[in-house]
Amino acid sequence: MAGHPDPRFLLGAERQAALARIAALRREFADIVTAAAAANGDDEHDPEGATIAFEREHVAALLGQARDQLGEIDAALLRVEKGSYGSCVRCGRPIPAERLAARPTAVTCVPCAGRRSR
Repeated sequence: MAGHPDPRFLLGAERQAALARIAALRREFADIVTAAAAANGDDEHDPEGATIAFEREHVAALLGQARDQLGEIDAALLRVEKGSYGSCVRCGRPIPAERLAARPTAVTCVPCAGRRSR
């Protein structure tokens, strides 16, 4: 990746953003749980109960996605350390710098990614 920024910098920035997102979602989830505990405990008859349950599940799903993203970032950083970052895990060819700039956690080149989505 000569002439391109060190992937550690981009991945580090992505990691910090993911950690901040996780922290914010954890706070939001805790706030929802606290609000639910303070509200009427009878979700079946409380018109807010369904909304609170939906919000809790929505935030839990977003938190899961953020944790998955953090895992992908950490895996990419490990590939950087091992020297395999930027190589397609399917065919071994280089992943274009443009693809890595757009998706720093990419593990496949464009042709292999296209085959996987079919």
